[in-house]
Amino acid sequence: MPVQMKLTRIIISEINEQQVIYLREVDGDRQFPILIGKYEAISIDRRVKSIPRTRPLTHDLIVDAIEKLGGELDSIVISDLKEHTYFASLRIRVDGELVDIDARPSDAIAVAVTNEPMLPIYVAENVLEEAMNSE
Repeated sequence: MPVQMKLTRIIISEINEQQVIYLREVDGDRQFPILIGKYEAISIDRRVKSIPRTRPLTHDLIVDAIEKLGGELDSIVISDLKEHTYFASLRIRVDGELVDIDARPSDAIAVAVTNEPMLPIYVAENVLEEAMNSE
């Protein structure tokens, strides 16, 4: 059963390539970090802070394209962790069916915070347990 999480922290470093975001359990205390790229971290940070954009950014484009093609963004799920790499999917409702699209967690979270309203973020229980044990 996936656990609903929320984005609680974004750490952007000027000197490191790897940036860090933290997800925390909505109805609990468990949390874990995910290392992401600088551009994804900046995109997430800009959306969370509601910094205006003059033109659509990549994650805006994804959300708009899905909506204009008749899909409805449902949620994101971080479903696996293999060799320190997280795997996620965008869940899109198309003609009443739920379709999973493979995505990097950083891109999936950026899409989640770009969507209005923000999409729910879920993490598979086994992934959450493994992430907690690897800290």
